[in-house]
Amino acid sequence: MVKLRMWVTIFFLMAGLNLLVFPAEGQDVQVLDENLMTSDPSTLSMLDSILEHNKHLEQRIVEKQQAIEESTSETEKNNLAAELERLDKMLSSSRQDFERIATGVDISLFTEKKEAPFNWKDELVSLIKPGIMELKQATQKARQKADLKEELSRYQELKPVAHQANENLMALIARTEDARLKERLEKLVPEWKGQERQLLSRLEITQMQLMEMESEEKSILETSQNSIKQFFKTRGLFLFVALIACIGIVLLLRVAYLFLIKRIPGYQSVYRPFHLRAMDLLYRVVSVLSALLAVILVFYLFEDWVLLSLAIIFLLGLAWTVKNTLPRFVHQSRLILNIGAVREGERLVYQGVPWLVKKINFFSVLENPDIGQTLRLPIEELMDLISRPFQKHEPWFPCRKNDWVILSDGTRGCVTSLSHEMVELVLRGGAKKVYQTSDFLGMNPLNLSVNFRIKIGFGISYNLQSIATGRVLEVLDTYLRERLVAEEYEDSLLNLRVEFAQAGSSSLDLVVIADFDGKMAPLYNRISRAIQRWCTDACTANDWEIPFPQLTVHKPAA
Repeated sequence: MVKLRMWVTIFFLMAGLNLLVFPAEGQDVQVLDENLMTSDPSTLSMLDSILEHNKHLEQRIVEKQQAIEESTSETEKNNLAAELERLDKMLSSSRQDFERIATGVDISLFTEKKEAPFNWKDELVSLIKPGIMELKQATQKARQKADLKEELSRYQELKPVAHQANENLMALIARTEDARLKERLEKLVPEWKGQERQLLSRLEITQMQLMEMESEEKSILETSQNSIKQFFKTRGLFLFVALIACIGIVLLLRVAYLFLIKRIPGYQSVYRPFHLRAMDLLYRVVSVLSALLAVILVFYLFEDWVLLSLAIIFLLGLAWTVKNTLPRFVHQSRLILNIGAVREGERLVYQGVPWLVKKINFFSVLENPDIGQTLRLPIEELMDLISRPFQKHEPWFPCRKNDWVILSDGTRGCVTSLSHEMVELVLRGGAKKVYQTSDFLGMNPLNLSVNFRIKIGFGISYNLQSIATGRVLEVLDTYLRERLVAEEYEDSLLNLRVEFAQAGSSSLDLVVIADFDGKMAPLYNRISRAIQRWCTDACTANDWEIPFPQLTVHKPAA
């Protein structure tokens, strides 16, 4: 039902646009060409023909009335009454044709109309009636011409039929010798003669009307030029004035609003207070209503009821749309007033990424400080979201551009591109790997660019059990520090510890824990390999045995 109303409204608007550019011709009273009415002999002969036809019809009416009085059969009286009624209508129509041709105007324009009782539905329809009548008037000549052609074709088909009927009657009268039959046939002659004369009269009238319409027709180019000229002189001018009035009202309200709003406390705040938001929303509503009222007022002052009716149709459609979308409009108004589920200065999650709500308006602004990206979203996108206050230490993204990360699938690379849609990594060697942001976050990225820790474990033989928790740890710590200095890693070293981890099944396990500054993240794997190498060198230098996994087999006693 809603779609039906929408298409009906669109139909009227498109039809109205057609009327604006090509207004209907002949909106005034249709008057026949004066020269044609005074100098064309065919008009006078036509009037004579109609008078003769009326005289014949009056004679037939008298005969039918006498026949009804003389008849004794009810069935025959009913048939004669129906025929009499038909003759009365024909006589009335013929008299109207005579008067119309004689005066050269449409006499129906002067007929008094009955005053209808008040009906609010009819009154509502009357508001849009000018537009509909204009559309009807625009196609009136085409419809009249089509009707006349159809009527002319019908009369041309009936003309030989009526003539053949009269010839058949005359032939039967000439051949019959029966007095009763001849008398009965002779009574039919006047009626069919009248039928033929009536057809000829109607045929001539129709041909005359068709010729008049064709003589008044203009070429399409001339009609279009005249229509366009008339449009810019009347409705084009009205539309231009309405547009200027609309723009003027909007600009005037805008200037007044800015002048007033800048003098209210809180205008310069990062997040505007409630009363400023309410004023902004009120300003927008008043601007729209004032612009619409200005357009309607212009059409009313110029007394262009077609444009006024089209404007009313537009307002009715707008009112119907607002009625159906009122709950959604209320929801959006609450968001704009910053009293909804999403509020400025709070944190929300959109497409899996946290965002800071910077501004809520018909187009809202979201920002992610870590990604360095700003989104401009229509307010409809915020209607199903929820924001919350946040703490300063909360991260907005696991990494930033140029950070080095390790993902759960083992991938290690430098982040070169970040957005809420894609994350691009450049691996060592220059290869690039792209993840959808949701997949990237699902792999729990480990950010190395802040600080990172390397833990290297290795084992020594049980032969060193007596010094494994003391001297071995001190010697290995000193050796590692010397190597870090020698290979210029000491400036980035934050912490170094060598600890005893556990007594394993085949070895005494030690662990080297080294913390580095984030700027060394690109060398993460190189440093890990270097620590392994330095531990091996320390064992070699101190003659410490590095055992391999052993299997002990116990044999039963002999």
